Amino acid sequence: MDATGGMDISSIRVIGAAVTPAVMVSACGILATGLDNQIARMTSRTRDMLKEWRSLAEDSPRREVLRLEVDILDRRHRLLARAMAMAYGALISFVVTSLLYLSQRRFGVPDVLPVVSFSVGVVLLGAIALFALASLRLGRAALELEKREMFGVVVPPGPGGERSR
Repeated sequence: MDATGGMDISSIRVIGAAVTPAVMVSACGILATGLDNQIARMTSRTRDMLKEWRSLAEDSPRREVLRLEVDILDRRHRLLARAMAMAYGALISFVVTSLLYLSQRRFGVPDVLPVVSFSVGVVLLGAIALFALASLRLGRAALELEKREMFGVVVPPGPGGERSR
């Protein structure tokens, strides 16, 4: 406490600097759980599609659509698996940030190290968002394949509406 009875501003900064990475660790955990759920759903869907593919006659046109969709799901799975690895990397980065900041006074850790560690975590979170967006785009491509097969819908390239064949 300072002379006015309020809390010392440097103590508030220490607490804020230590808590911010902890909040980011929690966010990374939630993000990793969501990514894991998506990956699990894709794995299950891929297995279902492969089972359907095996049950179809070799000359069935559905087999080609399934092959294309499984390829898309595989690419999405790879993107999200990388994103999940990045989420754990960000989590570690935020934990290291807290440790570096809390040990600054005791061990003379340079001020720049916690900032660099925190920045690495933030960059990884941005990369995760890009990978998730790429996965969503691929998911849309798989839906377009299904629509084309089931309803004969042709989607013109670029922005705009859909039209029937």
